[in-house]
Amino acid sequence: MSNRETNTDVILIGAGIMSATLGILLKELDPNCNIKVFEKLEGAGEESSNEWNNAGTGHAALCELNYTAEKPDGSIDISKAININEQFQVSMQFWSHLVKNKLIENPQEFIMPLPHMSLVEGDENVAFLKKRFEALSANPLFQGMEYSDDPSTLKEWIPLIMEGRSSSDPIAATKIDSGTDVNFGALTRMLFDRLKTENTDIRYRHSVEDLKRTEHGLWEVKVRNHEKNTLEYHTAKFVFVGGGGGSLHILQKSGIPEGKHIGGFPVSGIFMVCNNPDVIAQHHAKVYGKAKVGAPPMSVPHLDTRFIENKKSLLFGPFAGFTPKFLKTGSMMDLVTSVKPDNLLTMLSAGAKNMSLTNYLVRQVMLSKEQRMEELREFIPNAKSEDWDFVVAGQRVQVIKDTEAGGKGTLQFGTEVVSAEDGSIAALLGASPGASTAVQVMLEVLTKCFPDRIQEWEPKIKEMIPSYGLSLMENPALLNDIHTSTEETLQLSSKKPVYN
Repeated sequence: MSNRETNTDVILIGAGIMSATLGILLKELDPNCNIKVFEKLEGAGEESSNEWNNAGTGHAALCELNYTAEKPDGSIDISKAININEQFQVSMQFWSHLVKNKLIENPQEFIMPLPHMSLVEGDENVAFLKKRFEALSANPLFQGMEYSDDPSTLKEWIPLIMEGRSSSDPIAATKIDSGTDVNFGALTRMLFDRLKTENTDIRYRHSVEDLKRTEHGLWEVKVRNHEKNTLEYHTAKFVFVGGGGGSLHILQKSGIPEGKHIGGFPVSGIFMVCNNPDVIAQHHAKVYGKAKVGAPPMSVPHLDTRFIENKKSLLFGPFAGFTPKFLKTGSMMDLVTSVKPDNLLTMLSAGAKNMSLTNYLVRQVMLSKEQRMEELREFIPNAKSEDWDFVVAGQRVQVIKDTEAGGKGTLQFGTEVVSAEDGSIAALLGASPGASTAVQVMLEVLTKCFPDRIQEWEPKIKEMIPSYGLSLMENPALLNDIHTSTEETLQLSSKKPVYN
């Protein structure tokens, strides 16, 4: 049995942070825009955006060492860090706009202030961290960053990490207090609650099975209603695919040329979660280390204070795992069915190029709890096995594509949008920094897919995001104004840590 339904302006596939952000942006820019959302699960923010399925780091390149590469001449390339920081500032401004205009409330439910730190050990790594600090701290975006290789100072910053540390190797850290912990699950649910009040048609337990162009240039989307076990057909002028790891399959079904020769490689994550309140109380920061050789960037080890459901938690990880599923709730056939004639050579080339990653994943999957505890003890020397449990985090599908720089089958570690030449459909692929840069990424979708309206929308965009079209790095006065404004609106300077 099937139903045919009337046309709408926009269809959003997936009820995660990306679709939520795009939906709110469209409603702010065009309140009369008709939007339908299809999500196969029972609620919003249940997959990649869920608070237990990601690290909750407001990625601003304050602590993530993989965003600052050392050049052959020994200098530090901070261009990627600058780009990611600028994008996170855009998100902060938009969230501030939403709170200020009472489109969402209670910012403490989704964002908390938390120091971001980088921690390294050994002469070579310490030398790298000091050069990184010098390069970043000279930039207005990273104002307030501190560096120390003094054990007594580090004991003040990270007592849990320094207690019982017996290694004679030099150790150093950077700290910046303007970091944040972001509950993207809570934020996603807030945004969808807002969209509901603005007559957005949100349908949970509806999965997209296919889509195709009609003779009139619209997209016809075939949707299964799992409540009634019926098929529905919906048409729209524009479709956004924000289905996390599931986006690749839908992109392939669209048949657009831009989606050819693209593959995906799934990597899962496991976090260790502390169950001892006394241990949790001793740590208050996100502390990022260096990735092991062969590890993907998403596997950079970090010890994180988290605020989830008004409770302070402590997580360590992630440990990489492997399953052929593209979503946590996906199918074991996801990887196999993503291989098509047009991307087969790309996928095979990626496999040949990334044997070290494959070996790393195999070793990670085979780790026992005690072996994982040994890795944790590199951060917390006195960690006890009975104080730590495991939680399986979300699936991340790394993009594989042919690039000029990397050649055929290059594994991409990042977030990117693939869109049709006519702007009628766009799909978000990839992983970190992901949710933290959602607003900037969705603005780029609007620019690319609604070119005839972007000039009309520009005044409203600048109202929501004062830095729109500008570089904050090159406008330090504006940067200071925005920091002051967002801190006040999001209550980042006055919040007290929540203990349960």
